[in-house]
Amino acid sequence: MSRLRVTPTRGQGRDRLYVSLRDGTTVAWYDKDTGRVSVLSGAGRDEVLSALAPYLTGEVTVGPPRVPTPADLDRLSLHPDDDLAPNRPGEALHAELAELDAPRTAGAARSSGFSGSSSSPSSPLWRPWHQDPRQAELLAQETVGDRLDGLEGAGWRVLHSIPLPGAARIDHLAIGPAGVLAVRTLPARKRRVGVDDPLVRVGRAAPAPHLRWARRAAERASRALAADVRPVLAVVEPGRLDALSAPADVRILRDTELASLASLGGVLKPADIESLYATARDRHSWLRV
Repeated sequence: MSRLRVTPTRGQGRDRLYVSLRDGTTVAWYDKDTGRVSVLSGAGRDEVLSALAPYLTGEVTVGPPRVPTPADLDRLSLHPDDDLAPNRPGEALHAELAELDAPRTAGAARSSGFSGSSSSPSSPLWRPWHQDPRQAELLAQETVGDRLDGLEGAGWRVLHSIPLPGAARIDHLAIGPAGVLAVRTLPARKRRVGVDDPLVRVGRAAPAPHLRWARRAAERASRALAADVRPVLAVVEPGRLDALSAPADVRILRDTELASLASLGGVLKPADIESLYATARDRHSWLRV
């Protein structure tokens, strides 16, 4: 077994694969966009290339790293297990749905044999994937995540699915020229959304305090980062959005309106953005909020 492991990450519009020892020490990285493998001094070139072999495409150049940027230095100093940057939108939901699907798949496999067992709508193993509400939530988080990631060209840095004590999570954290935003995702799927602070009602479902939850997430992020964090409720694909009692402190946006954040600024400078991002991506920053 190789003593090296490969960890993918994406930042500043670049896809990279970092190669590290089992203790988390980074020894090399592969920049997919430039086709370059940067190997740190003392690392074994052949061993690094062997670990990266399944991921390399086309011709690559191999050599010592160029002068690192501040972002590179932050990444190299952080243990991969503590780095939240690789988290996908809805990271926790991916795991939950995979666990749900495993016994259903196993049940279907057993029923296809000659044991006489069968899978039916009354069976606890029978539950179509599309009927689980978490699937709609995951799709909504991926939609919002993709739109927020699109802001990177305008100087924004984005993290997804930030774990908090007590099993809570911040769906998305966006840090950019307009400040720090804690974004809560609300799937609507062509249904009417009514906002009556602090409650939000989607279709015929019972109203839920989504605005209160959004504020709470922003408060916890503010404590973790020692910075002002504003709450945002991102409503995905609403058929209609009615704000009966629009809150002054929570920005409510359709998912298609998130791109407008790129035109806002005047709050944080690039150095401030990078500093806050370096703090936010460290899992330890969120342990006491």
